[in-house]
Amino acid sequence: QPPAFGFLFDVDGVLVRGSQVVPAARQAFQRLADSRGRLRVPVVFLTNAGNCLRSAKARELSQALGLQVSPEQVILSHSPLRLFSQFHQKCMLVAGQGPVEENAQKLGFKHVVTIEALRKAYPLLDMVDQSRRPKELPPPTTGFPTVEGVILFGEPVRWETSLQLIIDILLSNGNPGAELQDIPYPHLPVLACNMDLLWMAEAKMPRFGHGTFLLCLESIYKKVTGRELKYEALIGKPSSVTYRYAEYLIKQQAEEQGWKSPIRRLYAVGDNPMSDIYGANLYNNYLKSAHQNQIQAGVKRSPQAASPQTEDHLELRKGYNNSVESCKSILVCTGVYRRNADIPSNMEERTMETVFHGHRDFCFDPSLVEASYIVQDVNDAVQLAFKKENWS
Repeated sequence: QPPAFGFLFDVDGVLVRGSQVVPAARQAFQRLADSRGRLRVPVVFLTNAGNCLRSAKARELSQALGLQVSPEQVILSHSPLRLFSQFHQKCMLVAGQGPVEENAQKLGFKHVVTIEALRKAYPLLDMVDQSRRPKELPPPTTGFPTVEGVILFGEPVRWETSLQLIIDILLSNGNPGAELQDIPYPHLPVLACNMDLLWMAEAKMPRFGHGTFLLCLESIYKKVTGRELKYEALIGKPSSVTYRYAEYLIKQQAEEQGWKSPIRRLYAVGDNPMSDIYGANLYNNYLKSAHQNQIQAGVKRSPQAASPQTEDHLELRKGYNNSVESCKSILVCTGVYRRNADIPSNMEERTMETVFHGHRDFCFDPSLVEASYIVQDVNDAVQLAFKKENWS
């Protein structure tokens, strides 16, 4: 019988911890695969990682899980940027680590400059590390292109350099060699991927994520200008644009396998209440309200942050059928989440005392971080979904 459901799996804290495979992950995928190692249910790996290529992440997952994972099954935090074609011809500054230029080019961006290229072109901008300061006054920079927007792929290595140069680009309207007159506002478009404040690696305590870097950037910009940093788009979990793209890939997989039954339900498995669970519940709300063409998902300052930009940007509307009815969130206890420690049980306490680790532009609604189900690990999550679906 063709499946009427699909899985969205987070990676860090669910399937792996740093370089170590979570033991339950291999058991889960033995359940999901047939005797020839082919998946019996459509699966998308939905990770906020972004400092690598999609193909590299697919190879990592293949090795970790003991079955063939294709790049088309992987959504990195920046994957939906391929659908933001209105920026593909602009000169974009890209920040992060890993193959940022190659990632941008594979996503469709034709003209990119890196933080390192900007630093070399304007050596007087990067002044925190005294060992890197020029000993003599360099000649004026010529021929460097005007930057027209900024893409924040993930946390960089030298935060002070990236923070300084990104602020310089925003304050100078893309011409950091020019003398500052008036501060432009609204500033150049900023597209940010991965809002996770924290993530879980091999250490016993969570580590800083790209959300921490964004917090620093927003705070500095506001302190310097007195104004809010605005995002053209926030991509990666918990943004609904990412879940809509995942749904699109799930349906593509089902079609390629020849499964005729429409996909009705998604099960999103994650370890982070503030990104995985919040995002899945936010998307579930969107699915509920989609038929009335209303988006009632908790948005605070920036409507484009949480409502699916998909209607405008994603070009998924053509031939799109609204078969998916729900996106159920399943929280596992092998990563960021600690059972009974994160969210108080009393509703009043929950609103007052829960520390909101989510991004500034997503308001805190206690119901959005409350998982549909809490289980010990990903193998239990798969068994639970099978039981709900009466799937052997």
